Amino acid sequence: MAATAAELYQAQTIVTGTGEVNRQIGFKDCLEKVLVRVSGDQRLLQRPEMLALRDKAADFVASFRYHDRLEGIPIHDEQGTHDRPHDLTCLYKPAVVDKLLAQLGSKPWPGERPPIAVFLTAEQGTKHFVLTADEDRGKTMRESFANATVPLLMRVSFPKTEQLDDLDDKALRAADMARLDRLARQAGADRALAGSIVWSDKELGWIADWRLSNRGKTYQWQARGVSFDEAFRVAVRGAAQILSGNGQP
Repeated sequence: MAATAAELYQAQTIVTGTGEVNRQIGFKDCLEKVLVRVSGDQRLLQRPEMLALRDKAADFVASFRYHDRLEGIPIHDEQGTHDRPHDLTCLYKPAVVDKLLAQLGSKPWPGERPPIAVFLTAEQGTKHFVLTADEDRGKTMRESFANATVPLLMRVSFPKTEQLDDLDDKALRAADMARLDRLARQAGADRALAGSIVWSDKELGWIADWRLSNRGKTYQWQARGVSFDEAFRVAVRGAAQILSGNGQP
């Protein structure tokens, strides 16, 4: 489903307490998030113009609200509300964000965010498996992947084992994207996001490789020495970059 303007033009971050200093830090973070959320363009944050916009981040917020992440838990000794973590949600007017994007040479990503089927192989030492909807070992990874989609309002799903068309982890790595896109559509998604994560003792983390096809071109990108949480965030950000028409991640 297409995101509503209210969903799209807002951002959330975690701050300590509700004081002015940390609120201003939160405003800067939310500004970055809403610009990427609306446009899908990850490169905006490296633009030199962002420095000045961050300094004026509070000026662009239409309204904001807090939620105490420890709600219901009594304040501990020597702890006040200024010490407690809060979700800070910032709401923006579409016209304001769209104007900022234009200043940065970007534009909103309109329409529906296409649902994506993830075809992922995981390898750690002698252990290796395909991340499917019914793979018990992959429960934490599936939850992490779902969490990674929230900032960009993306949607991912995982094929069931019987939907893999007899592809094991080795064959899945070599499968061409046209075949995986067909399997994705059969599983109710718009297209496939193919990837592999391999644990590296040398890198002290996972090496993640990703592939996605769009408009006849297959894109590839990588992250090295990261947690699998970050590997999945890289995957989702890359997919958004491509599908929004902003090119190579």
